[in-house]
Amino acid sequence: MGIEHSVVITSQGDDLDSRVRAAAMAWLRQRCTPEDPVVRRDELLGFQFEGRTFPLVDNQLGIRKPQGMIAALSILTTYTSDGARAPYDDAVGPDGLLRYKFQGKPQHYTNVGLRRAFELGVPLMWFYGIKPGLYLPFFPVWIISVEAEQSQVSVALDEAQRHLTVDASVSLIERQYAERITKQRLHQPVFRQRVIQAYETTCTMCRLRHRSLLDAAHIIPDRDARGVPAVSNGLALCKIHHAAYDQHILGIRPDHIIEVRTDILEEIDGPMLKHGIQEMNGLPITLPRRRSDRPNRGLLEERYEAFRARTHA
Repeated sequence: MGIEHSVVITSQGDDLDSRVRAAAMAWLRQRCTPEDPVVRRDELLGFQFEGRTFPLVDNQLGIRKPQGMIAALSILTTYTSDGARAPYDDAVGPDGLLRYKFQGKPQHYTNVGLRRAFELGVPLMWFYGIKPGLYLPFFPVWIISVEAEQSQVSVALDEAQRHLTVDASVSLIERQYAERITKQRLHQPVFRQRVIQAYETTCTMCRLRHRSLLDAAHIIPDRDARGVPAVSNGLALCKIHHAAYDQHILGIRPDHIIEVRTDILEEIDGPMLKHGIQEMNGLPITLPRRRSDRPNRGLLEERYEAFRARTHA
């Protein structure tokens, strides 16, 4: 139904194309570390290639197809706040694979560039908006089908997805496998970075600022159908407080006050319990600056009730 399947074509004379892709991805591997995995828009626009500025993203469009290159180089998803959309719902097809929409009319040169990337089987970079002007890069990714009737392409996040069936007739096992990869490779990293950025790389309880020791905790767990990967369903917590929150050792009231379980307050142990847990009781959490990023009150209340039920069990 309007789906073209990928056929890798060997192309001669594409030396510039391959050099740019290799240089850009090598730079991203060096630039984006576990401690600092995101990249600014001005860095992408100012990328230097063989002594000249060679932007990796377009100034106005979501698809970057540089002049002189045989195919599209990158795609970009602009940041939108939780209230502006349902996270990811419109980007995943019935086969569990991600979709990316054409830019304008099908014959637009950027869409032609996407088709060429598909035909040639060349890798691209996908820059996913974490906050305005800040992106989490995914690379390499591949265009594995063109769905002309829907004005979109399907995107593989890794080699495993490149070999999956691309249509609605896939088996349940194939769809679940594709969805799991999509969740692990895109949804979870994007959720983590959006939450940590919203809380300015700080534990909302103890103010610890070491990124490697911070988690993006769900208020309503992601195994629950309502546990959406939205910042308003997330909290930036250090690993100790994340574990304590998940184990109902402490909870957060709907008015943003931390409450430690009564039996835990009565325990006598070492300095971690005293200073790291017990002294949190009654303190307010730190909230994101943007109201749209702050914890959803209804979700907090539901989670707090679960904590109270455990407290009085």
